[in-house]
Amino acid sequence: MKNTDEKGLLPEEEYNAFNPELIAQRKKAAELTMKFNTSGDKAFMEELFVREMDDVVITAPFHCNYGGEKLKFGKKVYINFNCTFQPCAGIEIGDHTFIGPNVQLYTAIHPVDPEERIKDIATCRGIKIGAGAWIGGGAIILPGVVIGDGVTIGAGSVVTKSIPARSVAVGNPCRVIRSI
Repeated sequence: MKNTDEKGLLPEEEYNAFNPELIAQRKKAAELTMKFNTSGDKAFMEELFVREMDDVVITAPFHCNYGGEKLKFGKKVYINFNCTFQPCAGIEIGDHTFIGPNVQLYTAIHPVDPEERIKDIATCRGIKIGAGAWIGGGAIILPGVVIGDGVTIGAGSVVTKSIPARSVAVGNPCRVIRSI
């Protein structure tokens, strides 16, 4: 993933959600996640993410609107039930990372101005979660955030800014309360 800017966020890039290629990717992701969610068969996740999932546990239901290279998993990753990942700008999850239930990772940024919004162009920023991180249940991670290695994010936190390695961070907005 790309380098961060002066605020510690990953760079912004433009995209058009109505691009036919992106529509096809989302359709494929919807079909494969629905099959996974009703069967629990990991083969559907392997097809979606184009990799073996022996070292990744995803508990159904799981919601993701893109696959392939847009979502990269490290080794021994655990994703609990009812998580929603929207990786239009890419999401990287490091080795030995645990993600609690109902966690939401969003990379899209839609214009606030309605005249800009109807032009069908939005921006997005990737999300990177380091190795050995724990993301508590119900946390929301917003576009561009980098969560360092060994970070613990408290349940229900809304992460709007990058969190340095070996920190405990909680709240809305999420803030570091101590280093470990």
